[in-house]
Amino acid sequence: MLLSSFIHFSTASRCLPIKTCTRCCQYSAGRSVRRVDTPVLLKNALTFNRSGGHGGKQQHIGLKSSQKRCFSSECDEVGHQHEHGDVRVRFAPSPTGFLHLGGLRTALYNYIYAKKYGGSFILRMEDTDQSRLVPGAAESIEDMLEWAGIPPDEGPRGGGQYGPYLQSQRLSLYSQAADSLVQTGKAYHCFCSQQRLELLKREALRSGQTPRYDNRCRHLRPDQLEEKLDQKVPHVIRFRLESGVEPFNDLVFGWNRHEVAQFLLQVEGDPVVLKADGFPTYHLANVVDDHLMKVSHVLRGSEWLISTSKHLLLYRALGWKPPVFGHLPLLLNRDGSKLSKRQGDIYIQSFQRSGALPEALLDITTHCGSGFNSNRVGRKMEELIAEFNPSKFTTHSALLDLDKLPEFNKIHLQQRIDDAVQRDWLVRDLQGRIQEVYGTQVQDQDVLQPDYITRVLHLRKGHISSVSDLVSSEYSYLWVRPSFSDQQMAALSSETQHIATLVIRLMEGLKGGEELTVDQLSVELKTLAKKTSNTKYRDVMKIIRLALSGLQQGPSVAEMMVSLGPSEITHRFNRVLQQH
Repeated sequence: MLLSSFIHFSTASRCLPIKTCTRCCQYSAGRSVRRVDTPVLLKNALTFNRSGGHGGKQQHIGLKSSQKRCFSSECDEVGHQHEHGDVRVRFAPSPTGFLHLGGLRTALYNYIYAKKYGGSFILRMEDTDQSRLVPGAAESIEDMLEWAGIPPDEGPRGGGQYGPYLQSQRLSLYSQAADSLVQTGKAYHCFCSQQRLELLKREALRSGQTPRYDNRCRHLRPDQLEEKLDQKVPHVIRFRLESGVEPFNDLVFGWNRHEVAQFLLQVEGDPVVLKADGFPTYHLANVVDDHLMKVSHVLRGSEWLISTSKHLLLYRALGWKPPVFGHLPLLLNRDGSKLSKRQGDIYIQSFQRSGALPEALLDITTHCGSGFNSNRVGRKMEELIAEFNPSKFTTHSALLDLDKLPEFNKIHLQQRIDDAVQRDWLVRDLQGRIQEVYGTQVQDQDVLQPDYITRVLHLRKGHISSVSDLVSSEYSYLWVRPSFSDQQMAALSSETQHIATLVIRLMEGLKGGEELTVDQLSVELKTLAKKTSNTKYRDVMKIIRLALSGLQQGPSVAEMMVSLGPSEITHRFNRVLQQH
C-alpha cells in the first residue's frame, strides 16, 4: 500500500539555489536513465495553494511580544527568501543519543551546502521527547560538530537571530501554530482518554485490523466542544488530514508525491500535532521551526522522504511556502546492511578517542557518496566545498567501508604533520595521550617537549595511521626506558659491552650540535659493526635495537637513534654497561 501510492514522475528536475537548473534526469528504480536540459524556476518548483483564516490578519496567540510570529499566509518570509537566493540550512538532531556517523554526514552536507552558496548553517536541538533525553548528549553533539570542523553559524551555544534553538524552549510557538490550525478548521481538539485509545487498539487487534484512531472528536458539535473546554478536560490537538497533496521536486530524488492522507487515515487516523502536556509532535515542530527560522533548503536522510508529504500538508494548512527538500541516500555498511547505533564504533566520540582525524572522517563519508565533481582521497574542507555540485547527487545508497579509514587517516595525518599550525595540534594531542597511557612511567620529561614530539612525528610520517599508534606498546620506547635481561643480550653476542662502548663513543662524537640523520647514522653503524671481532652486522643491530627499545622489531635502528637523540642513547647504553 505504502509503496504503490508513492509516485515518481518521469522528469526529475534538480533544483539548485539559483534561478535555473540544467540537469534533469528520469528516475527509475534508483537509476539515472536520461538527462535533458530543461530550465526549472526554483521559485515555482514548490508552489502550493495557500489558505489563511480571519481575513488574512496576522494572528498572535498567547505569546510574549518578543516571541510573536506571523501565522498568516501573507507573512511568507521563507518563500520571499527563496526568491532572493538566501540559503539557510539546518541540522536538527535529537539529543536522545550521541552524534554518530550518519548524523555527522547529514550535518556535513548541510554545512557544505551553506558555505558553497554563502548561506547559514543552523543547529537546532529537537528535544521535545523529554522521556528519552540522554544527559550530556546535546552538549556532546555541539562539541563533536566543532571538533569535526563544521561549527554552526547559529545554535544553542552561540545563539542567533531566530532562537531559541532548543525546541523545549519554543513551546509557545507550537501552541500558537496549533491554535491557528484549529481556528481555520485544519485541526481539532481531541478529548479521547488514553483508556479509550487503548480499547480501540485492543478491539482492532482482536478483529485482525490495523489499530488506528477513529477520528471521533473530529465530529464533535460546537456545544460539546465548548462544554469540554469549559470543564478543562485534558486534550490533544489533531491535524485534520485532507487528500490532495501536491508533488514536490526533491533535489536528489526528483518529483515525488505520496498520498499520505489516504494512507494515514487507514493505519493511524488524524495525527496528533500537540500533546496534552503542551509539547508538539515531531512533524508540527519541524514545520514551524523551519518556517520561523527561515530555512530555505532541508537536506536530510532519505528515510524522511515519505514523511515530507505530511509536512507539505501542514505547510499548506498553515498557508506557508515550504522550503526546497533534498533527501540524501542512506549511508550503509560495506555489505549493504544498515548502520546501527548499537555499533559502538560509529559514534564520533569513539572515533575521536581512537585518534581518527576529523578531516579523515569527513573525507571517507563523502568519498563513498555523491554530490561532488570528483571522487578522490585526501580532500580538505575547502576542496569539498569547491567540488560540491548538487547536480551530481545520485539515489544510490552510500556504502561505507570503515576498514579503509586508517588509510584515509594516514593521508590526512601526513598533511597535518606538514602544516605548522595543524602539527602543533597533533603535538598537544600526543602529549595528552602519552601522559594518559604512561603517566608516572615517563622517567624523562624531555619526551613531552614539543621539539622531541615533532621530530618523532616527522620520522614516522607515512608509517602510522593515527597519533594513537605512537602510544602503543610498539612505540613505548619513545616515552619510557625499556627493560631487558642479561640473558637476552648474552644470547646475541659475547661482545655486548664492547658494542655498548662503541655506541657511546659514536654519540660523544656527534654531540657537538650536529643534527643526526637516518642516512648518516646508517653509514656510521656499518662502520661500527666492523670494529667487532666476531659479531655479525645483523646481530650488532639486534643488540642496539634491544638496548634502545627492548624489542626485536620496529623502525630501523638508525631511525630509533635519530628519534631518541644522543643524550638518551648514551643513557640507555650506560645501563647496558651497568647490567654486566
